[in-house]
Amino acid sequence: MPVYHIGQSQISAPSIYSKTNMRGEKVLFHLKPEVTDTQIAEWSAMAKSQLGQVPGLLSIEANKPLPVSVSLTKGYDMALVAVLEGPEFVEGYSKYAASQAQAFRERLFDDTIAFDLQF
Repeated sequence: MPVYHIGQSQISAPSIYSKTNMRGEKVLFHLKPEVTDTQIAEWSAMAKSQLGQVPGLLSIEANKPLPVSVSLTKGYDMALVAVLEGPEFVEGYSKYAASQAQAFRERLFDDTIAFDLQF
């Protein structure tokens, strides 16, 4: 399984996604203190269920940071990485993700940071 590093100037991605027209949607989440591992697993499964339903979505993964990088996360406990075919799919993905996950996300997270990258 590849490791994605979201940092000041580096993002490591598998070579399958090295085409310059690929678009990555990165979202960092700050979990509410009362969130359980079961809720995290349910949310991750819901996020992954978008694959095959959202046009242009090639892959989607959600997970907690590796222990080696927890001290660098500034309190953000989860990340979601969605790889899209190209920039023209970002708007459709964002609308679909928002409609599917908004209520669930509000129960689990008290803050998010999102950005798109082309690589």
